[in-house]
Amino acid sequence: MEVKDLQAKQGKVDITVEIVSKEEPKEFSKFGMSGKLCNCQAKDSSGEIKLTLWNDQVDQINQGDKVNITNGYVSEYKGELQLSTGKFGQIEVVSE
Repeated sequence: MEVKDLQAKQGKVDITVEIVSKEEPKEFSKFGMSGKLCNCQAKDSSGEIKLTLWNDQVDQINQGDKVNITNGYVSEYKGELQLSTGKFGQIEVVSE
């Protein structure tokens, strides 16, 4: 699967992308739980997409990493597609 093929509300996304840039992590508190999130810009040969990292993922993934996302989910926020692992997906660094 490639970035150009991704659509909003799409699940079961298996894709390998490179992390182009990583923003500063943000802390949040919602429903009595706290955590952190971080937005990254990710790309493959077909295009770029915003990738959202949650909690432990924020410290595991760095700019320049190539990551493999299994069972990811694509959402849309303010008209922009965003890729994340969702509730059931996984992300792992395949090479730096």
